[in-house]
Amino acid sequence: MLQSVLAAFKLSDLRHKLIFTFVMLVIFRFIAHVPVPGVDFVALERLFQSNQLIGMLDLFSGGALTTFSVAAMGVYPYITSTIIMQLLTPIIPALEEIAKEGEAGRNRVSQYTHWLTVPLAALQAYGTGVLLQSQGILSNFGLSGGSLLPTLAIVISMTAGTILLVWLGELITENGIGNGVSIIIFAGIVARLPSMVGQLLVTTNLLVPLMFVAIGVLIVAAIVVVQEAQRRIPVHYSRQMVRGGRVRQSTTTHIPLKVNSAGMIPLIFAMSIMLFPGTIASYFQSSGGTIGAVAQFVIRYFGTSSPLYWLLYFLLVVFFTFFYTMVIYQQQNISENLQKYGGFIPGIRPGRPTGEYLNGVLFRITWLGALFLGVVAVVPFLVQGVSTALVLSSTGLLIVVGVVLDTMKQLEAQLLMRNYEGFIK
Repeated sequence: MLQSVLAAFKLSDLRHKLIFTFVMLVIFRFIAHVPVPGVDFVALERLFQSNQLIGMLDLFSGGALTTFSVAAMGVYPYITSTIIMQLLTPIIPALEEIAKEGEAGRNRVSQYTHWLTVPLAALQAYGTGVLLQSQGILSNFGLSGGSLLPTLAIVISMTAGTILLVWLGELITENGIGNGVSIIIFAGIVARLPSMVGQLLVTTNLLVPLMFVAIGVLIVAAIVVVQEAQRRIPVHYSRQMVRGGRVRQSTTTHIPLKVNSAGMIPLIFAMSIMLFPGTIASYFQSSGGTIGAVAQFVIRYFGTSSPLYWLLYFLLVVFFTFFYTMVIYQQQNISENLQKYGGFIPGIRPGRPTGEYLNGVLFRITWLGALFLGVVAVVPFLVQGVSTALVLSSTGLLIVVGVVLDTMKQLEAQLLMRNYEGFIK
């Protein structure tokens, strides 16, 4: 792997891509340390120590929420917008038709995704501000009295920060290596590793860092195995006439159906839903009467230390793994494309029987991926009594390993195009 990286640096175009990616990440880390005005950082640090919900949100901001910077929301609103558009595309016929228009259609859907990101970012910025104001962390925030202009300034700044990070991510995708938005999240998680390791090293119990390392190695190994696991369905193309009077010889290939086709999307979507009740309830927990009692009940049973939270989180991850996998599969129209180009699965009739067969195989193998993601989601909570550094470990590791594998494959493809030996032998 080291030799391949050195070989990449010897090529001017790949070297420029790697350097460009690194420069964009440096800019991102500078932006993540530009705070909004009026923040009590001592109170903010106490909140992070006592509220793990805020820690979960901080995962997608790349640690920018710990300083409540203009990039405090990270690219999370854009991810939410992307998920919403992907879920709406097969439901709304007009969007489905646009998505089938090739590159132009995908560009229009991407444009709608960017438009949707702006109001989502503004709403999340205001909600986050209200939460911090209720905890005494942010002063002069609200829509009444003399707080209106400072509130608008903070909301607009945080919304602009999110859009700026999305833009940096897209620049990385276009001019660098890897998926830019994923690399932004990856950089934020990696930037927090030194502080997490420091928390482990200062503990008096040596078993804690050893357990952390052991669990981390096991999770990384499991993630690599599951992410790369696939079921190969053989496909045979019969001899047929093609354009120009040429005859295409019969060939045999395969369809790779991945065990985890959904990636980390189910974790993100389930997390956003599970965080919603507790976040809303935190606005009213100091209220008296019935409202305050209901808010305290929701916080107690929908907090990250509640077994009910763990169970619901696990079930939601499993559900969204199946849901998102089937949505992506239906958009690919594999059975129709096979029939169109003369391909068939041995022993299976073309057309609808092929689609039903592939659906059945995909449903069976997705069980493994769904259960694995569910376990990855709840493992940190099961061991959170050992160390607070473990609370975000498996979700963060899933993102980190996924981004590293994807980036390695892209760099490997660039090297193989130039007759260099790749990472995977």
